[in-house]
Amino acid sequence: MSEFVAPSTPRILAVVNQKGGVGKTTTAINLAAAFVECGARVLLVDLDPQGNASTGLGIAPAQRKLSTFDLLVDEVAIGEVVQETAISGLYLCPASSDLSSADIELVSREKRSFLLHDALRQPDVSSFNLDYILIDCPPSLNVLTVNGLVASHAVLVPLQTEFFALEGLSQLMLTIREVRQAANPTLRIEGVLLTMHDLRNRLAQQVENDARDALGELVFKTTIPRNVRVSEAPSYAQPVLTYDGSSKGSVAYRALAKEILARHPLVGKVNVKGQGDGQEK
Repeated sequence: MSEFVAPSTPRILAVVNQKGGVGKTTTAINLAAAFVECGARVLLVDLDPQGNASTGLGIAPAQRKLSTFDLLVDEVAIGEVVQETAISGLYLCPASSDLSSADIELVSREKRSFLLHDALRQPDVSSFNLDYILIDCPPSLNVLTVNGLVASHAVLVPLQTEFFALEGLSQLMLTIREVRQAANPTLRIEGVLLTMHDLRNRLAQQVENDARDALGELVFKTTIPRNVRVSEAPSYAQPVLTYDGSSKGSVAYRALAKEILARHPLVGKVNVKGQGDGQEK
């Protein structure tokens, strides 16, 4: 992989896969929590009308007076939308079901693909002193996802290790290429993350081999195992790192955070270079 010079903070990552059920929201929540454990200050932008990332961080629908819908459609200042979570250093732009009508609401806007880009670069963003912004995109390639891609420095793609896993990835890559050409020429792929991985399953091993053969270094070394604690944590409105910090899922998401931070260290806060990935085998 070619050398990459990190842009000025905060670094913005879109977590994207147009296929549902691949661990996208789970990854957004737990990677954010793992970054915070490493000393980062993180904003998670919930761009999915289902609002699962918001619920998973303990922000109930009744608490979402303003949401990413207001941020995009009504251009409300981001400082009015951001909420603190129970995890110190982790902030949230919550989502509401209103986002499901965003395509219709935004269709006539001349710069509809740049609304999130501009919102995340408002002057009051600097008051949060953020290191990372993670965008949990919806499971579709619609105007919301395009906003996420245009706003971001890089894309993280969760990929479930199951049959047909690589199908559909080509369409996402095409969309990323189109966004590069039309709106965000510096957008890059941070990596493809293999999720729900079961080393005892021959099919999962075959999918991993196929993905690494096809995508090479784009596939993260870290994989996220199937883990009951990861599945249970959202029902307690917590990341798995706080629900059960010693679980295999927690260990894996810490390893992912360290793998990313080894490429883009947090200046003056932490240095993870040279550390082992800490994954359980």
